Amino acid sequence: MNFSELFKLSSQLCKFSPDGKYLASCVQYRLVVRDASSLQILQLYTCVDQIQHVEWSADSLFLLCAMYKRGLVQLRMTVWSLCTKSVSYIKYPKACQQGVSFSQDGRYLALAERRDCKDYVSIFVCSDWQLLRHFDTGTQDLAGIEWAPNGCVLAVWDTCLEYKVLLYSLDGRLLAAYCAYEWSLGVKAAAWSPSSQFLAVGSYDGKVRVLNHVTWKVLAELGHPAAVGDSRVVVYKEAEKSPRGSLGRPACPPPRATESRYEVAEVPVSLQTLKPAADRANPKIGIGALAFSADSCFLATRNDNVPNAVWVWDVRKLRLFVVLEQLGPVRAFQWDPQQPRLAICTGGSKVYLWSPAGCVSVQVPGEGDFQVLSLCWHSNGDSLALLGKDHFCLCFLETEDGGGSTLGPLGSLT
Repeated sequence: MNFSELFKLSSQLCKFSPDGKYLASCVQYRLVVRDASSLQILQLYTCVDQIQHVEWSADSLFLLCAMYKRGLVQLRMTVWSLCTKSVSYIKYPKACQQGVSFSQDGRYLALAERRDCKDYVSIFVCSDWQLLRHFDTGTQDLAGIEWAPNGCVLAVWDTCLEYKVLLYSLDGRLLAAYCAYEWSLGVKAAAWSPSSQFLAVGSYDGKVRVLNHVTWKVLAELGHPAAVGDSRVVVYKEAEKSPRGSLGRPACPPPRATESRYEVAEVPVSLQTLKPAADRANPKIGIGALAFSADSCFLATRNDNVPNAVWVWDVRKLRLFVVLEQLGPVRAFQWDPQQPRLAICTGGSKVYLWSPAGCVSVQVPGEGDFQVLSLCWHSNGDSLALLGKDHFCLCFLETEDGGGSTLGPLGSLT
């Protein structure tokens, strides 16, 4: 495992191109395009204002930079063709948590709309931007939409005040409607499995419901209690380890950062919980993050009122497989796009990796106090971008064929 030097960064804007050849990063009003392997600067662009969003085109030939301070607020969506230079306008887009979703093959666009105090979804054909279907969703206040990876089903979920998940076909037919309970905060997050066989719905009650793609009924209801008592579950706890001198005394001077390692805890294990403020908006309760591994065999989740823990579920057996409890609150986690390997960051100077073979805590080298706030995998899984407040670096993970670092059975680097 090797690390690059630190590079300047603004607003955690750093993205690999879809083909994996390039890495785009933003520094205030500058856009830097690097070779993803050598990190040499290939292009340097200067914009008229600070860049606030960056996005690659699907073919990796174009980059979109958004400077919201220079824009105008208009109630419409504009589609610019980079081939014919034509412009299409789509009216009434809804400003919500996730109101735009492209199908994975790029053929269709689903757009959430709000007209006359009612929610609608329009499906467009991306080749000519013709309207394919337009239908009323019947939601109280639509919060998000997302295509299944196979592009056959569109999931729609309502505001957190109304527990409602709707599944629509490509032609706008309602396939199923799901409601777990009433009169309480509802859906907080949702995620499709890469195989399109499962839809995981995270709720404010601290549970994940896994729906199947045949009947759209619940296959499993996964709870997140503060105590783990199942002896089949492996609980890894991050623990600090103090460096020692030659006579067993603490080393002097103290190191820049405290080293840590994972220890296997004996069940039952009590996890650290957070008491949410009941009188504030967006309470820190419920499932705030969830993601399937690339092979759809594992599901990683985070319960916001148990902020230091990541649950890893075995989807094949529909049971809890591993719990990782960190020393600090989990900021982000993301699966390797090629294999079941999970990267985690907690806002500190370490990055954590888990695979079925074990887990490891790795100190990010470099001068100063570099804090990893987010992360992003390269499409081939060989490198990982670690994003901080003002800097970023790349972590290179070589494959076994290349004789590099992999996760050993005891969670150490081999």
